[in-house]
Amino acid sequence: MLRLRQQVSLRTCNSLAIDELAEYLVEVASYAELLEALTLARQHAWPVTLLGGGSNVLLCGPVPGLVIVLALRGRRLLQRSRTEALIEAEAGENWHQLVNWTLDMGLAGLENLSLIPGTVGAAPVQNIGAYGVELEQCLHSLDAYDRSQNKIVSLMADDCQFAYRDSLFKRSPGRFVILRVRLRLWPQAVAPLHIDYAPLARAWQATGLVSPDARVVSELVCQIRRSRLPDPAVLANAGSFFHNPIVSGEQAQALLAKHPALVHYPQAGGRVKLAAGWLIDQAGWKGYREGPVGVHAEQALVLVNHGGAKGRDILQLARRIQADIQRRYGLELQIEPQAVGVPSL
Repeated sequence: MLRLRQQVSLRTCNSLAIDELAEYLVEVASYAELLEALTLARQHAWPVTLLGGGSNVLLCGPVPGLVIVLALRGRRLLQRSRTEALIEAEAGENWHQLVNWTLDMGLAGLENLSLIPGTVGAAPVQNIGAYGVELEQCLHSLDAYDRSQNKIVSLMADDCQFAYRDSLFKRSPGRFVILRVRLRLWPQAVAPLHIDYAPLARAWQATGLVSPDARVVSELVCQIRRSRLPDPAVLANAGSFFHNPIVSGEQAQALLAKHPALVHYPQAGGRVKLAAGWLIDQAGWKGYREGPVGVHAEQALVLVNHGGAKGRDILQLARRIQADIQRRYGLELQIEPQAVGVPSL
């Protein structure tokens, strides 16, 4: 039996701690409950909003219709050999806890993605990534409920149309409900570890160790993230608020001619990824505060809620930063969190 609640505060359901109301809210812990909730929404013609951990959401106003909080739990080892392993995790599992679970089993592949907030089901939507690794490198396949076909579909990694912080699921909002994911990992003895990303490489060199292992890499990643990113439980935030812009090699060279210290990373096809945090920092926004909203003092890529902010307050600050970066560098920063809710006038 579903426990349907009305006019529920979503403050604890989003890492920016924005206090907006869901018209109706239900938590589902099984596929049967999910179908029941979707049927209820269809019967009442309610729009549906899916929430996982709420770490990549910007509530811009009250959320009409039905908010479904996915709480599907479970993780399991499906296959293991000397050269690879296959695990499966339900959508409601905590991502970082899953990473630790794989490390405890001696498996590698997810260590660079340690401490990323959110749930397993949200990870493919955003194609989460950090320190030189993206989810698509490990994702084997997933199961999702396709609302347009009213059935469960299994999608391989290539079917998900992954790109930088993008996927089929992000481009088709509301169509798919990710139920579980399967990840291809490696026993640590044969794992292709990634420690080339500059901040991680420096941290690794400082350890003096010769043979890296996944647990050490994970610990270093956690140290770096904690030193740069505020804990949402202490200072409300949604992590990186802007995408790192990816530009052509020619545009990157033109910018480097004017700004030689510009942080940049070569990409496939001659394109170049630029560090949005560096751009915002150089523009003087780091540590900026205006009432309840601001830019984090240690990481300019993070917008924070000091208490009592509304989504519109966060959005107004973000738009001012976007306009400034456009004026200074000719670059258009894209907002990373998904805007949800009806903006108030």
